[in-house]
Amino acid sequence: MEKDKKKPQFINQPEYPGGPKEMTKFLYGALRYPAAAFEANVEGSVLVEYGIDYKGNVIETRVLQGIGHGCDEEACRVIKLMKFDVGKNRGVKVLFHRKARIQFKKPAPQPVAPVMQIQYTFTETTPNPTPQPESKPAETTYSYTIQF
Repeated sequence: MEKDKKKPQFINQPEYPGGPKEMTKFLYGALRYPAAAFEANVEGSVLVEYGIDYKGNVIETRVLQGIGHGCDEEACRVIKLMKFDVGKNRGVKVLFHRKARIQFKKPAPQPVAPVMQIQYTFTETTPNPTPQPESKPAETTYSYTIQF
């Protein structure tokens, strides 16, 4: 009876550090909703194909399905920020191709918090070193304003 053995892979596929969940967290953490898409009220998903070189760098991106208004360029920018772990491939320099679908959803408007302000005024009075008739003591006024 022959023992079941895992066949060795000739080509090791690139993996994002932490797996697919970490990759999704990174993509949506770095994604910025474009102002042109916000003004045009555009939502949807962008399908991007990208190439990963033998070092794990994303070297090329291509939009397969876009929605325009700056979303395609933003999706490509975020994809190019990724860095993958690639194992040894027996000295062969392999270019890997993957696809990613990135969702663009218009962010909910944030409520504007009222600006709070605190103001402190402190007046310090120091007596004159040489007393003279009809002379007033020296005054120094400090004013601090704190906004949050």
